[in-house]
Amino acid sequence: MSIWDALVGQDEVVAQLERAVAGAELLTRGEPGPGMTHAWLFTGPPGSGRSTAATCFGAALVCPEGGCGVCQACRNAPLGGHFDVDVIRPEGLSYSVDEARELVKQAAMSPTSSHWHVVIVEDADRLTDQAVNVLLKSIEEPPPRTIWLLCAPSVEDVPPTIVSRTRHLPLRTPSTGEVAKALTDRHGVDGAIAAFAARASQGHIGRARALATDEHARIRRAEVLRVPLELRDLNSCFICAANILEAASADADAITAPLNQAEIEDLDTSYGVGGSAAIKGQLKRSRDAALKDLTKRQKTRSTRTVRDQVDRALLDLLGLHRDVLVIQLDAVVPLINEEMRPQIQQLAANSTANDTGRRLGAINYARAQIQAGVTPLIGLESLMVEIKDPWIRAASA
Repeated sequence: MSIWDALVGQDEVVAQLERAVAGAELLTRGEPGPGMTHAWLFTGPPGSGRSTAATCFGAALVCPEGGCGVCQACRNAPLGGHFDVDVIRPEGLSYSVDEARELVKQAAMSPTSSHWHVVIVEDADRLTDQAVNVLLKSIEEPPPRTIWLLCAPSVEDVPPTIVSRTRHLPLRTPSTGEVAKALTDRHGVDGAIAAFAARASQGHIGRARALATDEHARIRRAEVLRVPLELRDLNSCFICAANILEAASADADAITAPLNQAEIEDLDTSYGVGGSAAIKGQLKRSRDAALKDLTKRQKTRSTRTVRDQVDRALLDLLGLHRDVLVIQLDAVVPLINEEMRPQIQQLAANSTANDTGRRLGAINYARAQIQAGVTPLIGLESLMVEIKDPWIRAASA
């Protein structure tokens, strides 16, 4: 086994990271390590594995064997369970200045049980300009044993001041064959289901694994893909929008509820709450203030998770309408949703390629608007109307 086994279809990236780990080992002995640097930027489309690459790299840096894949460091570090590997994710729509200041404080801490302190910043494209300004000095000149690993969809999504201070490592979307093989080899998934999941996920590793192993995920996806066939009038548009949001909210709650409960229990334990013990006075006020702050952060995380689940549904709709366009243009490429060919042909026959193009544009516009802060229900209702009648946006342009 190797820590790099988690990366699918990224041989060039793995080779570069292995050279960096070897260079890091040389640096710890006071020798030149040309393959290593103090700040990295991992980019790639959703599902390409940029966060996985960063966490595997972090694990390899703190692993005594340089990424054996089986030791405690290799098992815990990718999950954020290693003292010297901090995995940071934004709880809201963006990183605030206060969060950036906390990051700087974390980065200044020395490693406790290994040679390196690794700070992994996921969704670095969500850094505000003010947060970037706070981080720049630390990224450019971190403490001697601190390594910054930033993740973003593309170089264009990150301020040039960040790009110029990091070594760029681009990842690609794995092929359908590579994803299917990973599902069968690593998770024992049946070949037919693996092929479906790889195709339906459009190369998104995490999504493919969910579709291959979780019937609930397959049912949710099927419900979303039926939406264009159910849009008959204005009322049905509003109903479908509400159904998508309701399903996204339920899935988001399933993700965040266990995290919320564990955080509250940890907080209570730290203040000695539990059993017959009761806290009073200043200690109680301090605990209540901490609980209020925690509840606020949990609410922010829940809001973001709902938006992420809505975005997943919109990606499925995007793939469906891409297939409609493929049929309309007689393009010789495989369908993402081959199992729905009759329905796709029906949608293609009832509209034009221009209609489909406008629908694709409307879905991408809705994704951007919702991620930017537009109320999901409003964004979804507007989108459903435009999917039913794509000429609306063209007429108003």
